[in-house]
Amino acid sequence: MSSAVPLHVPSHEHALPSYLNAAELGPWGIYLKQVDRVTPYLGSLARWVETLKRPKRALIVDVPIELDNGTIAHFEGYRVQHNLSRGPGKGGVRFHQDVTLSEVMALSAWMSVKNAAVNVPYGGAKGGIRVDPRTLSHGELERVTRRYTSEINIIIGPTKDIPAPDVNTNAQVMAWMMDTYSMNSGSTATGVVTGKPISLGGSLGRHEATGRGVFVVGSEAARNLGMEIKGARVAVQGFGNVGAVAAKLFHEAGAKVVAVQDHRTTLYNPAGLDVPAMMEYASHSGTIEGFRGETLSTEQFWQVDCDILIPAALEGQITAKNAPQIQAKLIIEGANGPTTPEADDILRERNILVAPDVIANAGGVTVSYFEWVQDFSSFFWTEEEINQRLVRIMQEAFRAIWQVAQDNKVTLRTAAFIVACTRILQAREMRGLYP
Repeated sequence: MSSAVPLHVPSHEHALPSYLNAAELGPWGIYLKQVDRVTPYLGSLARWVETLKRPKRALIVDVPIELDNGTIAHFEGYRVQHNLSRGPGKGGVRFHQDVTLSEVMALSAWMSVKNAAVNVPYGGAKGGIRVDPRTLSHGELERVTRRYTSEINIIIGPTKDIPAPDVNTNAQVMAWMMDTYSMNSGSTATGVVTGKPISLGGSLGRHEATGRGVFVVGSEAARNLGMEIKGARVAVQGFGNVGAVAAKLFHEAGAKVVAVQDHRTTLYNPAGLDVPAMMEYASHSGTIEGFRGETLSTEQFWQVDCDILIPAALEGQITAKNAPQIQAKLIIEGANGPTTPEADDILRERNILVAPDVIANAGGVTVSYFEWVQDFSSFFWTEEEINQRLVRIMQEAFRAIWQVAQDNKVTLRTAAFIVACTRILQAREMRGLYP
């Protein structure tokens, strides 16, 4: 009788890395570094800190559809639930050709932190499909959305996990997701997603919510710096839903928006760009390219003489390479994770205040929370009520974080993580472990 072949188990020193390990400093690696920085401030709750470094659940799905030409295409889809200790998962769905599991894990973790930082009763989640939606027809986009929704149907729901718009997704995509989930469940479930059209249970004020939150937090931070918004020079990277709305609100408050960068070009005017006209132009052309203003290179954007800088595009934009060149006194992070940890250190050494993403762009999820509450009650508020509630929540959250930063002599990002991680881990400890 032949002897059994022994199973080779790699030694610990040479074991293949877990998906939880960041092999390089991508979004997940940045998040892990941020958690490490906050751990010394968590006191006895630090024994639970590993909870923050592991997603509760990560679902990877195949999204096959038939294209208009009759061929079958397959796309990778993800839905990650990072932490559900404080409530159901909450976070957007992005359609982008560079979406990865590592990125979605990080974005879901930042949603946990963001929701806790503004104290809305959600955990953190995020989703995405690895696809360039610009290559799809309207019908193909609908089929991708519906197939993806059906594949993640098992872990989403109004009391389980509530998706929302993110990069390259909008109210129409949310309508398709809501309809698909509702058809699968046998009843209309308006609360399964937020960011829906008004006619399907969407909330007034949702379109402008993230940009408005950027403006509210930026105004509070500027006030604490003794900076007047009126006459302040503002540079905005990204002219989508967040950047354009923030630019408009700063413009209306009397600031001069001197530079705007989108995916095609960078425009500059030291006297101030005409933001309302630029928004109208971009709504028709899909870009600011061709609008009046001096054209700068991508690198020159980071050197623009300004008081306030708003990165509102993708993550990892402010790096150790361009951070030394930034002229702003205040950075308001409209995007998720736009600043690397190394850049954070450089900005701190240069006394540039950073209002971090986890509070600065939390306006969107705050009004998503309002939408979810309104859907459950079937009682809807006026836009004025929504904006007033948003301003109050954002101001209170920022002031609490500012106080923690002053008390502990740390950056606003670390302070936001202290506040948020404390709330998450307190909930984890109170709930205990089951079974």
